[in-house]
Amino acid sequence: MSSTSDADAESFFEQTAGGDRMVTQGRTITEADVTNFAGVSGDFNHLHTDGARMADSSFGERIAHGMLVLSAATGLIWQTRSTLERESVVAFYGMDDLRFTAPTFIGDTIRVEREVLETERTPDAPGTGTVRYQVDVIKDDETTVLSCEMTSLVD
Repeated sequence: MSSTSDADAESFFEQTAGGDRMVTQGRTITEADVTNFAGVSGDFNHLHTDGARMADSSFGERIAHGMLVLSAATGLIWQTRSTLERESVVAFYGMDDLRFTAPTFIGDTIRVEREVLETERTPDAPGTGTVRYQVDVIKDDETTVLSCEMTSLVD
């Protein structure tokens, strides 16, 4: 019979500290992503769907929905989380200071860089506490396209 050390028994919340960093794999935003997101969201704005009109715009071509980029970022974060972190997440608790700082085009590859800003015990909420992260989405040319703070409720 094996024994578990005290360090192994620590929760994700207890193991997490300000300054902890994570970088995801890349993900390329495709034509299918933009088309499907327009259908799911109902957002058929010309910025995303009208190539001819956008050719004459300041962007020069269609851009991906900002919320598509945000959604893809949350998926990249989930895929990169450890098993312990995945099992510890109680809920997505909120987001602050969301900014779309540059366009994302079809064919751009994005990655997420995430840093723990702080942890806080929450005795009156489900779970052990909150973890607040700085989240930056960066495309392949090193341009930051999205920046925000995300908070997770965790055990």
